[in-house]
Amino acid sequence: MTVASVADPTIRARRAGFGSDLLAIAGRAVRSIPREPESVIPALVVPLFFFVVNIGSLQDITESFETPGFSFKAFQLPVAIIFAVTGVSRASTLVTDIQDGYFDRLTITPVSRKALLLGLMVADFVLVVALSIPVVVLGYLVGVRFESGLPGVVVFVLLAGCWGVVFTGFPYAIALKTGNPGAVNASFILFFPFAFLTTSFVPQEALTGWLSTIADWNPVTYLLAGLRSLIFVGWDGRALLEAVGAVALVGVVSQTLALAALRGRVARR
Repeated sequence: MTVASVADPTIRARRAGFGSDLLAIAGRAVRSIPREPESVIPALVVPLFFFVVNIGSLQDITESFETPGFSFKAFQLPVAIIFAVTGVSRASTLVTDIQDGYFDRLTITPVSRKALLLGLMVADFVLVVALSIPVVVLGYLVGVRFESGLPGVVVFVLLAGCWGVVFTGFPYAIALKTGNPGAVNASFILFFPFAFLTTSFVPQEALTGWLSTIADWNPVTYLLAGLRSLIFVGWDGRALLEAVGAVALVGVVSQTLALAALRGRVARR
């Protein structure tokens, strides 16, 4: 490269392409995961803890009111998975990149703007799938079996992983909008209505009054029903389709917010 070409402002770096940008951002995010065990270990320990405590304290009471053959352990496994994968994201790392100026430096390069966000979500998917596996193993150890077999276990983990990724749109939107780590940490509060105003502890037909009405409109109700169908029923096309639809609906909302916040952040640079 000549001195003249270096000084020529019309010469710019060539775009590598969206796929290359996506892999580069995702690769950096995945490599950073082992260096931040404080953000991973609680995400695994908490759902395992609640799974063990719930089945230990509520199993006998719940099974006494249900039909013979009902397994509260199997009923609770999807709840443990949802707790394991929800709210796990690189949003806090994104805030750090924003505060130290690294994100702004990326935006002046030819890298795809969407890859800056979607690359982090690819890393999130890798992480939440990894977090799901120990939960499924613990379920197997306590006696949970899948009527859908090994393929059902794979679908179970992938469906839960997709939910985990679409939910990350909310903390990413907050991170990009505020650049505030406290606001990002508080974003987990958004999960509480999803997690508890639904069929987390009892079947839908046992819910009454206003809680039953809210559960009917809660996407997690249909996600849990789809996950449980893989354990109790096998391959229930309607339940799985409703679960996928619920995940997609939340994904449209969360990803729209995240991409809008990304455009706003880039525009303010």
